[in-house]
Amino acid sequence: MKETLRIISAEAVVPGVLKVVWNDRYEGVVDLRGILREGEILSSLRDPVQFRKLRVAQYGHSIYWGEEGDEDVDFGCDRLRELAEEQAELIRRAS
Repeated sequence: MKETLRIISAEAVVPGVLKVVWNDRYEGVVDLRGILREGEILSSLRDPVQFRKLRVAQYGHSIYWGEEGDEDVDFGCDRLRELAEEQAELIRRAS
């Protein structure tokens, strides 16, 4: 049986960019800068100090900003993995 994908750790590398490690040992960089430019709900994350305050949710199903149970913004584990893999493939093709 395949283990459920979970985030083990996440950290801000530079404003808008994360390094994420999953429980299957995949490590990826996720560039959220394009996403963060859109919409008012994400405006607080454009502040580098706020962006660094990310947290991994209990059980690793997402990352979030705000207080647990009252998250201002969150990104799910699976979507972050998709973004990491897509962005890694773009870099691979460009090099």
